Amino acid sequence: MSWLRRILCTGIVLGLANFAAAQTSDKKKDEIPETISYYKDVRSIIQQHCQGCHQPAMAKGGYVMTSYADLFKKTENLVAGVVPGNLKASELYQQIIPQDGKKPAMPRGKDALSEREVTIVRKWIEQGAKDDTPASAKLPTVDADHPPVYVQAPVINSVAFSRDGELLAVSGYHEILLHKADGTGLVARLIGVSERIQSIAFSPDGKWLAATGGNPGRFGEVQIWNLEKRKLKLSVPVTFDTVYGASWSHDSRMISFGCADNSLRAIDAETGRQVLFQGAHGDWVLDTVFSLKSNYLVSVSRDRSMKLTEVATARMEDNITSITPGALKGGLQAVDRHPTKDELLIGGADGTPKLYQMYRTKPRQIGDDYNNIRNYAPMPGRIFAVKFSPDGNLVVASCSYDGKGEVRAYETNTGKQVSTFKNINGPVYTLAYHPKRNIVASAGFEGIVHLNDAATGASVRDFVPVPLKK
Repeated sequence: MSWLRRILCTGIVLGLANFAAAQTSDKKKDEIPETISYYKDVRSIIQQHCQGCHQPAMAKGGYVMTSYADLFKKTENLVAGVVPGNLKASELYQQIIPQDGKKPAMPRGKDALSEREVTIVRKWIEQGAKDDTPASAKLPTVDADHPPVYVQAPVINSVAFSRDGELLAVSGYHEILLHKADGTGLVARLIGVSERIQSIAFSPDGKWLAATGGNPGRFGEVQIWNLEKRKLKLSVPVTFDTVYGASWSHDSRMISFGCADNSLRAIDAETGRQVLFQGAHGDWVLDTVFSLKSNYLVSVSRDRSMKLTEVATARMEDNITSITPGALKGGLQAVDRHPTKDELLIGGADGTPKLYQMYRTKPRQIGDDYNNIRNYAPMPGRIFAVKFSPDGNLVVASCSYDGKGEVRAYETNTGKQVSTFKNINGPVYTLAYHPKRNIVASAGFEGIVHLNDAATGASVRDFVPVPLKK
């Protein structure tokens, strides 16, 4: 047998072995355990399919499902959610199975649970609906009646100014803290189920606040809050990890975001229904932004690319950045669009803020980076956030390096560095530009919100956004 034939035969054998192993692995994964675990089997089903509508911030039917104890309480119709050993009396089970030839009532407006998921819930109730949550995993209840307690300032992942410039939203643990925009007082605490809030974005019409986050390695969530009522409008579970980079369409009808499963997605802001899915990225999608007319969507990823997706078809149209190996020295973390034209500001692992045109105007050539308009002076570390000023004349970028951080402002059209912000010590992970004043909010590892004058870099105010336990 020739050496080539031996290699081919070996490859075929290995391929068949790998295929068989994968099939066996998938079969084991689909098998239903003899003894059902609440912590390992049931909890994830409830998190993925139920908690969006049944949580303290939005308890539809008067029923909350965010803790084991909540499952046994009665709904507003005075029926028990779970009765150990009694399927007929367990409203939770009755709601997820067909009734009188009709499809299951829950999850409302979504696909029914799979046969496997229904079987797991059924067997768990039949087996006594026991709680096997490890003591180390049992956390204190966090809701409006039991707000988070802070003994030190938390890492801040996101800040955002409201469209009227009156409020500054700041991410916290299980919550978004609404402050007066000048940092002089806490206005409200919007507490939800997500432990980690990764991004915050106010809608263009000023009525809503979107947040993305979740519980790492367990579930992702998109929250939509009614600003006037300070009430949760929608909670949309997405994937099995935290989600990133919330962005609104210009008409406040869609919200886009990126996921750790390498996907770019968008949902209808009124219903929570997914309206776009794009899987062309090769790594986590960390930030998104719509074009001026919202007919295109831009996404940046750890895979070192910025991609252009047509919203109507969910088709990836172009790699806006160069696709030549080595052209980008690391993944991309952040993107922002110019307020009046389709130009894009990006930043990432190479520490260099860059300006790009959104649409290609000549055929791609191997090795080119034609869409690149301008590079700004490199910063001393990885860039985590970038923002345009409201008039588009300035760009601001923040970075982290060796346990330190820096924020700089540049002239958009010339690249000239305008300022370096004062009183910035730790890594800076987020930025927000005031819509009516030349003020930038920045925050990160220190747990302190800094307000600085963008033109001079001078400090205007520093404050800790969470109430600290004395």
